[in-house]
Amino acid sequence: MATSVARAEQLSLNGIIYESQTKKLTDLPTELLEHILCFPVLKHVDVCNVSCCCKRLHDVCHGRGKVWEHQYKIRWPRLQRFYRQNESCDWLREYVTRHRVGIQIRRTVESISKRFFTDVPCVGQVLGDSFAEIESLGMPEHFCEDELLFILNSDKRKSLTLKYYAKKILYFLRQQNILRNLKTFLAQPAEQQSALEGAVLVDQYCNPLADITLESISQQMDDVEEKAKKMLRIKNPSHPSLRVTNSDCMTEDFELQRQVLWALNAVLYEQLQYKGNECDYYNPLNSYIHQVLLRRTGIPISLSVLYMTLARKLGVQLEPVNFPNHFLLRWCQRPRGSEDIYDFVYIDAFGKGKQLTAKECEYLIGHQVTADYYSAISTTEVLLRMVGNLLNIGKRGEGNEKSYQLLRDSLDLYLTINPDNVQYLLLQARLYFHLGIWPEKVLDILQHIQALDPSQHGAVGYLVQHTLEHIQHKKHPVTPEVKRRSAPEHLEVQYSVGLIMKHKRSGYNCVIYGWDPKCTMSQEWINTMRVHQLSSGANQPFYNVLVQDGTCRYAAQVTCVRWYSSENLEPHSAPLEIGHPEVGRYFSEFAETHYVANEELQTRYPEDMRETLSTVQELYHRLTPGSVSRNDTSASEQMSHQFKS
Repeated sequence: MATSVARAEQLSLNGIIYESQTKKLTDLPTELLEHILCFPVLKHVDVCNVSCCCKRLHDVCHGRGKVWEHQYKIRWPRLQRFYRQNESCDWLREYVTRHRVGIQIRRTVESISKRFFTDVPCVGQVLGDSFAEIESLGMPEHFCEDELLFILNSDKRKSLTLKYYAKKILYFLRQQNILRNLKTFLAQPAEQQSALEGAVLVDQYCNPLADITLESISQQMDDVEEKAKKMLRIKNPSHPSLRVTNSDCMTEDFELQRQVLWALNAVLYEQLQYKGNECDYYNPLNSYIHQVLLRRTGIPISLSVLYMTLARKLGVQLEPVNFPNHFLLRWCQRPRGSEDIYDFVYIDAFGKGKQLTAKECEYLIGHQVTADYYSAISTTEVLLRMVGNLLNIGKRGEGNEKSYQLLRDSLDLYLTINPDNVQYLLLQARLYFHLGIWPEKVLDILQHIQALDPSQHGAVGYLVQHTLEHIQHKKHPVTPEVKRRSAPEHLEVQYSVGLIMKHKRSGYNCVIYGWDPKCTMSQEWINTMRVHQLSSGANQPFYNVLVQDGTCRYAAQVTCVRWYSSENLEPHSAPLEIGHPEVGRYFSEFAETHYVANEELQTRYPEDMRETLSTVQELYHRLTPGSVSRNDTSASEQMSHQFKS
């Protein structure tokens, strides 16, 4: 009884002390309370709880917005650039909106894997419905992008599937925004269009995840300009270009122009060592302005855009020339302009700024051309040539994810600039049809082709028929096959999904994402790959693997080397991450020694992860006893729990 009374008295005393402390806290000035509530240890949940204590604290938390502004900027620092300093804003509303956007984006991304997962990588897959779904939410674009970046920048080796689809969505959203900017650019009067700005837009569209801005490119160009001015000052300290800051003020004196071009050549090709990339001419990096500035090499058109822009900034007007096989610039030698091709000097930016006559230009390509090819072209035509180069590189590609993506991106750009080009519209429709993506868009493209050129009805009709069949097939998807290792027909399958392997003959590193008890490829593929020369031919297990070089391969379990048989694939002695773009489609985590299959892949191969863990533990104990890492142990416990449940 005495104990109960003592406890009651203590509780009462605690209540009095708490009430006294609370009262003292609320008596503090608003500025000091705001400062306390902005301590880094306090999270948004803490602020919400404090605001519920009394009206005074509620007013402090929500009144002037300082507390929620602090919470907002601490949690989402990347978004600060969207607000002006000391901007009046309802920070609580901004916080709630950004929080809700994050939840909705994450839910959408998490749902995509279940809807779009396939056993075989769909090269160039477009998740059109999900992209439209995110756009239809009507959420602030910068909030969506910030949440996607938050997902991508989380723990490098975990949430791989979430990151895989977040990256695809971010890629799409940024490209849509860049296309809108490109259309605005093209709508400007021709004299206001800058070749450099257009080239940056092309670069941004093909590399939407890179940090490329017109401001950063212009800053680098300004730096080169300053170096050229220093060189020009040596040649002529009183040159007018050293005093003029307005690039629209052109120098009329030919000797002064010649001095500018001399300084430009000295800086670009001698001091900075820019050069044409003859060794790797068809590398798409040669067409991306940010890469040309970074690597100081490019192809004729990209180097010409830089050269022409710098010359203009220094007061010399050069014009782009759409010369066949070798893009050039021309420099007029007559005061009032001329269209006589012999009144121009032609500049080869690819050839270290060499100045050529009209006749010498023909030596570059080995044959004569008509006068039309020496004419100046517009900025739009420059972009079409630049994008056309990328398109041809995409066509020359090896049929992998990279080349298909480049082909799709360059087609998008070309048809944005020239939307009625029937040849490329048909190529785009065929590409989408071949990849099995966006069938509804394929029908729209085909309808547009038919309206532009009725003579294409044969090709259009074929594609329409098969696209409609594809749409019907999508409405009735085939239930995927579930492969259990314990099935009698699968007993010869030695390796399991998630194992990191090394190909003994070819030497490449890879990870297994699927297998078949026998080769399932066509007879033509079997003959081409000479499968019959293997010891067991096509009648043995084959594995689907993602290779470190970005390719996907189908490898036999056993090969035949002269007089004896040996395993074609073997577990890697020092497991490493496989840098393949499709890893996230199949795996949720890299666990130091293996990859953990995501839910969708585990549904297809329900018994494989148990086998993978067993193989990995046995291999590691055999190679380096007791060296199983903490992450691997954690993954093992996680998988054991899943199997038990």
